Order: sequence, then C-alpha cells, then structure tokens
Amino acid sequence: MARTSHRTHRDLASIGEHVRNWRKIHGLTAQLVADRAGITRTTLRNIENGTGTVSLENTLAVLRVLGVADAVVGATDPLTTEMGRFHAERTLPQRVRIPG
Repeated sequence: MARTSHRTHRDLASIGEHVRNWRKIHGLTAQLVADRAGITRTTLRNIENGTGTVSLENTLAVLRVLGVADAVVGATDPLTTEMGRFHAERTLPQRVRIPG
C-alpha cells in the first residue's frame, strides 16, 4: 500500500474539519448525521478526524446530508474551469479504445 503524503494528510484533516463545521452550522448531532447518511458514528468520526480510511461513498453520503455534495462533485469537474474546457476541446477523445 502506498504511503500517504503529508499534503494528503493535511487535506484529509481540512476536509474533516469542514465536515464537522458544516454539521455544527446545521445544528446536527454526530449521531443524527450518521443515521441520515446510513453510516456508523465511528465512520463519521473517522471522516471528521480525517483518518483517510473511509470510503468515498460514505463521505459523499455525509456531504449529501450536509447539503454540500453537489458543490464538492462540481468542484472536481474539469469542464468548470477555463483550462479544463480548453484542453477538453483539444484532446478529449470521443471514445477510448484498447490498443491492439
């Protein structure tokens, strides 16, 4: 298994802190968010602590409960940036085929 970089640890901690802050802004208990997301309280604690062991599916479930999943998903769309659109128009193939 690959070693997690310092930057990744920092980003996980930041995301966890943001999740915790969103939960508190909404005035929701950890148990309520966990129940609504269909996860355990321990899994939510791992997300909020930035352990990095939680599945993306569980993290997105929590983000959806907190009302920020669409913004997070949208932030990863390369076509929302000028650079992404420029490169997509030039290089994004219509299909990807296995060579052979």
